[in-house]
Amino acid sequence: MAKILVLDDVEDAANLIKRILKSKGHTVLTFTDEEEALDSLVSEKIDLAILDMKLKKMTGIEVLEELKKRSPSTRVIMLTGYPTIETARESVELGAQEYCVKPIDKQELEEKVEHVLAM
Repeated sequence: MAKILVLDDVEDAANLIKRILKSKGHTVLTFTDEEEALDSLVSEKIDLAILDMKLKKMTGIEVLEELKKRSPSTRVIMLTGYPTIETARESVELGAQEYCVKPIDKQELEEKVEHVLAM
């Protein structure tokens, strides 16, 4: 199974995603701090990162850019409660494979994770 990083400024949201994905057999590391999440890429081989767009210090787009510099092979799913065509387009241009809208739908998340990991 995959090693998945989840970055969300709301700890409960990150933990919800963790519970959903752990039940599918994945190893899930959750973070609420952008730098801690990015620093973990040094010591961990992350297969998939799930990044919220609205964070505390950086935007999800900024984290995506930095993540791709540090770990180009890590696949990414962006999360947002405020979807726009512009953020979806920018996410894909910067290397995100999928875009997921909050509130999280368990089945949709599982399907998107499975799809991205199979790429």
